[in-house]
Amino acid sequence: MTPEIALVFGILGSTIILFALDKFRLDLIALGALLSLVLTGLLTPTEALAGFADPVVIMIAGLFIVGGAIFESGIADAAGRLLGKAAGVNPNRLLLLVMIATAILSAFLSSTGTVAVMLPVVISLTRRAGLSPSKFLIPLAFSSLLGGMLTLIGTPPNLVVSEQLQSNGLKSFHFFAFTPVGLVMLLVGIVFMMTLGRRLLPERAPAKAASANGQSDEELLSAYDVDGQLWRLRALDSSEVVGKTLAELCLRSKYDVDVLSIETPSARVAHARRAEPDSLVRAGDLLLVKSSRQAVERFAAKQDLYLLADTPQLPAALQLTEVILPPRSALLGKNLKEARVRERYGAVVLAHKRAGVTLQDHPSLRQLNAGDTLLIAGGRKAIKRLKTLTRDFIMISEPGGLSDKSLSSRAPYVLGILVIMLLLMTFGIVANVTAVLLAAVAMIVVGALNMDNAYQSINPESVVLIAAVLPLATALEKTGALELIVGGLLGGLGSSSPLVVLLLLFLITSLLSQVISNTATTVLLAPVAFELAVSLGLSPYPLLMTVAVAASTAFMTPVASPVNALVMTQGQYRFGDFLKVGAAMQVLVLVATLLVVPVLFPF
Repeated sequence: MTPEIALVFGILGSTIILFALDKFRLDLIALGALLSLVLTGLLTPTEALAGFADPVVIMIAGLFIVGGAIFESGIADAAGRLLGKAAGVNPNRLLLLVMIATAILSAFLSSTGTVAVMLPVVISLTRRAGLSPSKFLIPLAFSSLLGGMLTLIGTPPNLVVSEQLQSNGLKSFHFFAFTPVGLVMLLVGIVFMMTLGRRLLPERAPAKAASANGQSDEELLSAYDVDGQLWRLRALDSSEVVGKTLAELCLRSKYDVDVLSIETPSARVAHARRAEPDSLVRAGDLLLVKSSRQAVERFAAKQDLYLLADTPQLPAALQLTEVILPPRSALLGKNLKEARVRERYGAVVLAHKRAGVTLQDHPSLRQLNAGDTLLIAGGRKAIKRLKTLTRDFIMISEPGGLSDKSLSSRAPYVLGILVIMLLLMTFGIVANVTAVLLAAVAMIVVGALNMDNAYQSINPESVVLIAAVLPLATALEKTGALELIVGGLLGGLGSSSPLVVLLLLFLITSLLSQVISNTATTVLLAPVAFELAVSLGLSPYPLLMTVAVAASTAFMTPVASPVNALVMTQGQYRFGDFLKVGAAMQVLVLVATLLVVPVLFPF
């Protein structure tokens, strides 16, 4: 082993370990690896930066824009509403339709975006039917991963293995080349979840039936242990708060008190208004506040306020909603004070849940984590604003139940552009990257997205991650490390049958995808699979297809995929739930791969 090979193995190993530890952002780790390759002289700056111009990276960025247009046009929400109408309350039919609808959406959208759309729909449907969400949310997450196997654009690993073929002068996988394999895997997943999987899934989240419009305010307040923390205070003439704005009073930092609304009595009718930073407190005003009894009593005594003994109700000016923090929310790592929800969004955080438990410590001590659930109160405009911020929040309940977002006038254009993009890619009329870029630009031209929204729809972490990991594969090939890996595998395989080669590739890929990004896994293993096929005199198509399928089997841990993290809190799942259900699913997909891939893609 040469010093260069040892060095590239050291960088690769360190990168994988840091990915698995999940202490730093994935894109930051990948950029660190990229810099290491340049600083050690393993790659030139030009070679290291080539990943940012790679067609796969450009395609993924373009597909984010296409997906953003589908969301903005209301098409994804419309699909969720159709599911709600068709599913009813039968648990078997609901599970079947949820998995099919999720897989179809995920075939054209990112798995995380698909779950962001489907999660509030499934939670609302299970509440109406009095069913436990725990029986449906792991199937929701898994079917989004299985749906990614259906098309070329369903998941980045499919694009990576297709580009691996093209870069070596072979015909790439066409758009629907993945569909037969993906359909088999989806069928396996559905049958498993409706039989053995249903027994393995816990029934941990409450199965309480809700009204047709979702949970009432009282039910939400009780579920988050807030119902005993709402108080009404009358501002007396002698109170020091009179004549001051809420921003001047700084009540949250001084007294741990949140003012939700201010009611000004009048001769005709009392009028409650939402509490804003510039809201002025007048003598006689009634303040609706959220706080502990001890804190509110201290506040009332200090500021000469009269504490009313009645049980307050939320005024019509305030509405409640539940939101989940997705894995890429800008609020992660911040506490509630730093998040500045009131200042940024015009709403107030009433309660904070993690793993189904309401956190009671001081808000300034609570770091926000992916999967945390917040109960938020705000006006209708604030709630609508939160609903549009899918990068920071995923709304799982809102006033009026399921989304009432209608299809925009641009929806037909969006569907037409999507169909044209699929036809261009299917028949190879232009290069795949050209078809995607044409569709992305067309979405902006027809007004489905403006330029600002288009840029916001791109997930920079994913784009930078892929662009920065691709040079690692270049370094493996340039230093001879790739040849050494393939030689070691050949020595271990001996005269084994091609099925053993597929088994080994599946196991290595699927195990790596449990701890690092499935895209990064595919970028590293696709060259290995191709060189292994060449050395063994096999067709590279079945080996690369196996790598793509295995990369999408991040079933066994809640951190293996963002979609698993998204459903964990709402399903009140534990690590062992994913391990138990995911391991069985992993084995079934492995067996199906070994049976189906060699038939569709002969050796």
